[in-house]
Amino acid sequence: MSRRGVVIGSGSALPARIVTNDELAQRIDTSDAWIRERTGIAQRHIASEDERTSDLATRAARAALEDAGLTPDDIDLIVLATATPDLTFPSTAAIVQSKLGITAGAAFDVHAVCTGFVYALSTANAFLTTGQHRRALVIGAETFSRIIDWEDRSTCVLFGDGAGAFVLEAQDTEERGILGSMLRCDGSMTELLYVDGGPSATGTVGHLRMQGNKVFKEAVGRISSAMVEAAKVAEIPMSAVDWFVPHQANQRIIAGVVKRLELDTSRIVSTIARHGNTSAASIPLAYDVARRDGRIKDGDLVMIEGMGGGLTWGAALFRL
Repeated sequence: MSRRGVVIGSGSALPARIVTNDELAQRIDTSDAWIRERTGIAQRHIASEDERTSDLATRAARAALEDAGLTPDDIDLIVLATATPDLTFPSTAAIVQSKLGITAGAAFDVHAVCTGFVYALSTANAFLTTGQHRRALVIGAETFSRIIDWEDRSTCVLFGDGAGAFVLEAQDTEERGILGSMLRCDGSMTELLYVDGGPSATGTVGHLRMQGNKVFKEAVGRISSAMVEAAKVAEIPMSAVDWFVPHQANQRIIAGVVKRLELDTSRIVSTIARHGNTSAASIPLAYDVARRDGRIKDGDLVMIEGMGGGLTWGAALFRL
């Protein structure tokens, strides 16, 4: 019998404010048709001025705990993926731990941008399988609107804010839990997707910069490869996967991966039209939508994947 981290609950949170493509078109040279055709996005949620990443993360965490039938006292590990922390330090995970009233265990952030949730889930699973911790909150949370250049139509139309969370529990099982994962990074491609500011470099927060066409060219192949490799680690054929929950970056990237791997489109969970690209939050947000509307059920085999700045990319496979 193997010890694995098993997903026993999920939750999500979105800011109340919705910004449509038509609203953006009043500010920059774009249109609803232009954005939809190139990205598949119709709207995105934007945090209010007093709404922080930790606020969204805490709401998502509470929803996940409720779904799992647990309380904050049952958690002894928080791994939070974000590229938009509340503060340079302490970690946003530490702030969330305080807001939840948790006084035991460990809490830290993982920074792998849009692949962050895959990295965080794999990291938390490693801690649980060693017996060091028993139950973890794995959170992806972002307020990407804080680092967007709202005059750059090539990037400002893509991103939104939100948070999603899993409760992961260590269990002795052969069938359920995290069955395989694959994490990768190629730091030589940092110029394709980055933020042009930081405490050490400029002393500023900076804005997101992206070479969209080059990112797209890298994304499909790298994501597809990670998915195949994660399935091999788990010794499970891709044809056996019930649901694919991709990072919601761009509908054309999702379509490209589907075509390359010859996946069944009816098994793809896509929420990009409503949420936009919420970076590390996008996978758990999309998963929570599909779990709560009844598509993803107990016993299903689920694959998640993502690619982000770094470049980072990865995939993980788990059974509920």
